[in-house]
Amino acid sequence: GAVRAMVGGFDFDRNKFNRVTQAWRQPGSSFKPFIYSASLEKGFMTSTVINDAPVLIDPARTGGQLWDPKNYDGKFEGPMLLRTALARSKNMVSIRLLDAIGPQYAQDYVTRFGFDADRHPAFLTMALGAGSVTPWQMMSAVSVFANGGYRIEPYIVNRITNAEGRLLAQAHPVQAGDESIRAIDPRNAFMMDTMLRDVTIYGTAAKASVALKRQDLAGKTGTTNEYVDAWFCGYQMTIAGCAWMGFDQPKKLGDKETGGAAALPIWIGYMSRALKDVPVQTQKAPEG
Repeated sequence: GAVRAMVGGFDFDRNKFNRVTQAWRQPGSSFKPFIYSASLEKGFMTSTVINDAPVLIDPARTGGQLWDPKNYDGKFEGPMLLRTALARSKNMVSIRLLDAIGPQYAQDYVTRFGFDADRHPAFLTMALGAGSVTPWQMMSAVSVFANGGYRIEPYIVNRITNAEGRLLAQAHPVQAGDESIRAIDPRNAFMMDTMLRDVTIYGTAAKASVALKRQDLAGKTGTTNEYVDAWFCGYQMTIAGCAWMGFDQPKKLGDKETGGAAALPIWIGYMSRALKDVPVQTQKAPEG
């Protein structure tokens, strides 16, 4: 849970607002892994076939108006594996998944990762990340998939000493492996890890594996409506990181400024240094 780097703004003298810990933004598709994890818990499998076809949602089920959602590219590709749908970030599949397991169940389930239930209303729009998160929450949440299913509380200060070197305070983090902090089943975490690695190998974040020349990266891109927020939250087994880009007063970043185009390169830039001498390693399948 030790935080190695945090960038919450440009200049602390100009603005004390820390976007990492204080900015509440829509996560967009970077929230989908938590919906998929909930569906695995309900009996879906990575090989379950779901239809990527148009849906029209009644206003009562969106909390507002008639909803006619689309995929990012505007295309529908018919029946596909859950694994493929997550890698390619298919919106219709996520909506159908959430509809099948029930928004109320998903709203409760995502609290296991540290999200606030009241910031994720139990409507089908949750499938596309219409709630509110902070980058800090997203980084902490994606770590659950990286460490086998444990929810670790991140910390910034390891120890405090005085001028003479006397220890004044010391962090006592609870480590992954302690069953008292288990968030999700180890089998669920493992299957999600395999799917999130597919995202970086042939999915919306494929440039990560190409740029870093390794196959042990995992994560999910996120783009909100009108290219307002761009995300990539991902990890390698030893380190997790989250990159977000957007304006303080939400407005369009620009055409095609997706999570894969705007946020992923930041993450790749950081990980190219952080993983420089770290050997390639992947999770071992748990019992069952």
